[in-house]
Parts: sequence; structure tokens; C-alpha cells
Amino acid sequence: MFGVWIPAADGKGRSLKVIDESITLRGYEGTIRQIAITGHGKIKPALIITNDFDLKCQDIIRKYARRWLVEKVISEQVDFFHLNRVSSSMVIKVDFDLTMTILTHNLLRLMALDLEGYSDNCGNSLYNKFLANSGTVQIDAEYITINLKKKRNLPAILTAMAPFEDERVRFLGNKKIRFAGETRS
Repeated sequence: MFGVWIPAADGKGRSLKVIDESITLRGYEGTIRQIAITGHGKIKPALIITNDFDLKCQDIIRKYARRWLVEKVISEQVDFFHLNRVSSSMVIKVDFDLTMTILTHNLLRLMALDLEGYSDNCGNSLYNKFLANSGTVQIDAEYITINLKKKRNLPAILTAMAPFEDERVRFLGNKKIRFAGETRS
């Protein structure tokens, strides 16, 4: 077992414990490279099985980490957005459902990037923390005020929306939108 430092995109990184060995598989001619990884935040070790003996262990781990991120996003879309349960068997409706699902996923990701400390949350978590809320809407001559019910994560939304309070929205009669917390829960 040896340690491998894997740099991350944010400039930080992580030290992983790795076992890199050659093994044989029944029914497969030749040897296979098996890399076992611990220290990645999971209980069980991650296993990578490859026939690439040319790349360094660190490079293989980074390559697979990118693949795992893609698989995580697909898994999230299937689970939270019910991607495997589209509403119709008609092709045009399936295409529409898929398009709306991907659009919604991307909008949630953009919202998460604007919320400090929430950029790594999955769609289900973001929905429960921020979107699954109710409130009241008040419309007057100059403002459309959205009063959201009190919730633990409400200050993060109010902070993120503060820079947009003085902007007028043309398609809403040139009114300004304000977000506020309800005085009751």
C-alpha cells in the first residue's frame, strides 16, 4: 500500500491510500491491473480494473474520478428527476420530458453555484432545502414581493437574491421583485 496525492480542480487535493497490483481473471487471457483506493470518503474501497499498464496510477485514478462524476449526475437524474419514468410512450413527449429534465437539472446546478456552501448538493437536496417551500406574493404599483415561509436555509436564498432587488423585470410590468422571509412559519 502506498499514498497517492490527487489534485482537485479547486487547487486543493486529497491523499489516497492505494494498492496497485497485477491479477489474473478466470476466462481472460493475460494479466489485469487492479487498483484499490481508500481514503476517498467512502466506507468501502473503490476498485479500478484496467488493462492499461502504461499510465501512472495517479493518472488512472483521475481519469476514473471524472467518469464517476458523470455516472453520479446520471444516477441523480434517474433518481430525482425520474428520468427512467417519462410521462408518455410518444416520442415527441419523451423528447420534451428529457429536454425539460436536463434543463431543470442544469438550472438547479446553476442555482447551487450561486449559493455559497451548497455547490456540491445534489438536485434532491437543493429541492428540499430551497424549492419545497411556500409563501405569499404581494403585488403593488412598484414591487412584486415574494414572502417565503421561514426555513433553515432561507437566509442563503435571501442573500443570493439581494443583488437583483433593484432590477426591473420588463415582462412583469417593469416591476421590481423582492424576496423576503415571512414573519410567521
